[in-house]
Amino acid sequence: MKATGQKNLMLFSGRTHPGLAEEVAKELGIEVVPTRFDTFANGEIFMRYLESVRGCDAFVIQSHADPVNESIMEQLIMVDALKRASAKRITVVTPILGYARQDKKHRGREPISARLVTDLFRTAGADRMMAVDLHTDQIQGFFDGPVDHLFALPILADHVASQVERSDITVVSPDAGRVRTADRWADRLGAPLAIIHKRRDPDVANQVKVHEVVGTVKDRVCVLVDDMIDTGGTIVKASEALFEQGARKVIVAATHGVLSGPAAERLQNSRISEVIITNTLPVPEERAFEKLTQLSIAPLVARAISEVFTDGSVTSLFE
Repeated sequence: MKATGQKNLMLFSGRTHPGLAEEVAKELGIEVVPTRFDTFANGEIFMRYLESVRGCDAFVIQSHADPVNESIMEQLIMVDALKRASAKRITVVTPILGYARQDKKHRGREPISARLVTDLFRTAGADRMMAVDLHTDQIQGFFDGPVDHLFALPILADHVASQVERSDITVVSPDAGRVRTADRWADRLGAPLAIIHKRRDPDVANQVKVHEVVGTVKDRVCVLVDDMIDTGGTIVKASEALFEQGARKVIVAATHGVLSGPAAERLQNSRISEVIITNTLPVPEERAFEKLTQLSIAPLVARAISEVFTDGSVTSLFE
């Protein structure tokens, strides 16, 4: 793909989620650049591009999926290779950014790992970063360069609206941190908003002690919205709190389906009617379940890449 007087657009993919890269390439009308990957016996990664990348506008797509550290390192190596091969501009495309949940210090002597990851990409040679639904908006300021923050909300919300009468919907934030996201959902769907106040145990990861529902959910179709589903424990407990308050139906919508450990079993065996996620992460067959619906973000990412390539900017956040 080439625009008159501009450099070539080239799309590169790591090994974490090649299916998404292929979908994005198809939307752009190009092919993913062939790349050789090898992993040595001690775990070190080697890669080499099989085409010239000199002077290109490079977009390196990699979801930071399990194993997260290996996914990040592989993408860093890809960026370094592009810089040393004289790519004109390098944009790191992270459908899900690793360590994004560690975006601040909750207590003393803790790292801010999200800042460390963005610093690593800048040091490796990335000029720009593109991500879908960062854990918090402040992460955009961690990267010393332009950041295109894309939202999957339109894709998810339009799917929900096609399944449920809008007048029956109440959008629910699972915690105080998701209120702004839930408010966007409420505006798009023209629905009221409710909030679940949860109290965590600071000494136990993924452990919530108390749920309190703020707002009217009785006889409503509650749409629980979040940026990611990890083990599924928080979402299932939140749905139980909604049913206790008289909710007629609960639908869960999240951008990133991490689905770690017992998540699939928990969600399938819960009273939740449907779990809607996007394909920012691959879902292995053993983690799929009957209630799961996965929507593609490839058109969203492809549109953003096309706009950046054309004039160097993303004209909207695609809400």
